[in-house]
Amino acid sequence: MKALGKRLSRVGAYCRRNPKLVSGVSIILTLVLFWLIGSLLLSPTRAQPISGLPDQSPSLRYLLGTDSNGRELLAVMVVGTGLTLRIGILAGVIGLGIGIILGFLSGYYGGLLDTVIKGIVDVLLTVPPLAVLVVIAAVIARAMTLDSMIVIVASLSWMLPTRTIRAQVLTMRERAYIQVAKLSGMNSLEVIVKELMPNLLPYLAASFVGATAASILACIGLEALGLGPQSLPTLGMTIFWAISFSAMLRDMWWWWLPPIIIIATLFVGLFLLTAGLDEIANPRLRRRM
Repeated sequence: MKALGKRLSRVGAYCRRNPKLVSGVSIILTLVLFWLIGSLLLSPTRAQPISGLPDQSPSLRYLLGTDSNGRELLAVMVVGTGLTLRIGILAGVIGLGIGIILGFLSGYYGGLLDTVIKGIVDVLLTVPPLAVLVVIAAVIARAMTLDSMIVIVASLSWMLPTRTIRAQVLTMRERAYIQVAKLSGMNSLEVIVKELMPNLLPYLAASFVGATAASILACIGLEALGLGPQSLPTLGMTIFWAISFSAMLRDMWWWWLPPIIIIATLFVGLFLLTAGLDEIANPRLRRRM
């Protein structure tokens, strides 16, 4: 019990020293709970068209009102929050996964492999990603699904993680403990998995949060242009339909304001989470805490 008490006190002391991380985690958890609890209390069919009376303002029957298609916007916000988080997390996982593999291979092995990977990344980073996403999404707009949206966004979200991870590996591969690991008989894969990767975990966690935020932003941008999955009530598509039906001109604030508030809250939480993780990964910031 004493050991557990000491650990809890250390965790509490660290939380007080890193309020950004605590705030970010709290905001993200609040949104996740909103999605989970809302999914248990509200039927997903209420987020479908003609599930209620159209153009109803908030009331006891419809807490966030309905849109012009008769969808209950509270149910739309619940389902849309979950879908948007799913898109961002899965696209971030895929993009960061590719970046980790290419970044470690390029930074650790160097030589021709490093030259090829670095060249491809440098070329692709000069291409405006949003323009490419718009073109790809426009080509397959009619067949756009949640999975295809995730793949499209992830296909252009691996270059920056690759470059930054490569730079970190380049600075670490010549350090003394890496040389000792090599002399002890470890092969290259063991050095990467057992020595390099554990030391980069805080940085990789911050990179994952950043990749998730970038993926969500890209998805919302495409959806607000009408290039997302038309049949799914994501937050971006909700904004698109609000624009299409002139909700702002019709003073239907309950249609366009809730998704904007949720999106803004989500990005604030991701920003604070990234800043908190960066304080763990960055020794200079850690010493100031």
